[in-house]
Amino acid sequence: MRRSVVRFSVCFIVLTFCSFVEAQEPKKIPRLGIIRTGAPPDPLTDALREGLRELGYIEGKNILIEYRWAEGKNERLQEIAADLVRSKVDLIVAAGPGPILAAKQATGTIPIVMPVVINPVGSGLVDSLARPGSNLTGLSSQTDELPGKWIELLKQIIPKASRIAALVDSTNDIGQTKLTEEAARSLNVELDVLRVSSATDFLGAFEAARRKKADAMIQLPSAFLYAHRMRLTELAVKYRLPTVHNQSDWVIGAGGLMSYAPNLTEMFRRSAVYVDKILKGAKPAELPIEQPTKFELIINLKTAKQIGLTIPPNVLARADRVIR
Repeated sequence: MRRSVVRFSVCFIVLTFCSFVEAQEPKKIPRLGIIRTGAPPDPLTDALREGLRELGYIEGKNILIEYRWAEGKNERLQEIAADLVRSKVDLIVAAGPGPILAAKQATGTIPIVMPVVINPVGSGLVDSLARPGSNLTGLSSQTDELPGKWIELLKQIIPKASRIAALVDSTNDIGQTKLTEEAARSLNVELDVLRVSSATDFLGAFEAARRKKADAMIQLPSAFLYAHRMRLTELAVKYRLPTVHNQSDWVIGAGGLMSYAPNLTEMFRRSAVYVDKILKGAKPAELPIEQPTKFELIINLKTAKQIGLTIPPNVLARADRVIR
């Protein structure tokens, strides 16, 4: 009996001591790396942080975030991604073709969440939307029908439009140009593809659009072009070139004419759910990539007036938001 009591006491002391030691060991705080093509302040990154806060993550307390900004220089992306991998982050968030490809090339093991990805299957990033099959997952911002919708909108506000320019980031063209060319052919529109790779190419592209007598312009999705949205919308106004954009920020914040796109702010906020699931043990390869279900049409009447354009009432009536 006495020996049993002693054994019990020893076991109790050992278990108590182990529990005490475990309680004293600091819990590992997950480290999140974010790659952005632009520079702060960035409303989309703010939306991601807001989504994390809604899920209980407090920066500096139970999650650490390392930011990497390319400041509009695509050539820095690979170096930035490699630096994050060397710093041993637990997860990387990369949005847009350039950051995503740079992150993918830098690591095949660290999970990568894509708040915005264009044509992920067609570009070879993942095996399928249902089962990505790699270390990448997230949200798709585009569908194959979008380029046709952009051209239709331009023809509705400019019925005589027969020639449209498409501004393309030549360093990250992953299928959208081809889809736009196919849509233009089906809608009997001549498409002039204007490729740029640096900010110094912008003026030449708009001059080319003028020489070719383009009636309007489409700016295809690109994190690089987005980083220079203020300059590009200024040029569109200067050249009096009606332009449709692929993100609402081009219109709301940068003064562009019109956008038809999914709500990217919501997509970035939603991507926090993917971050949370992966940090809790989910595998990116098994998390389906979400597709947009709601698209918003936003029109800036101030810009329309600046370029001498009247938006037809039937188009205005369909707008989700009109900036007057």
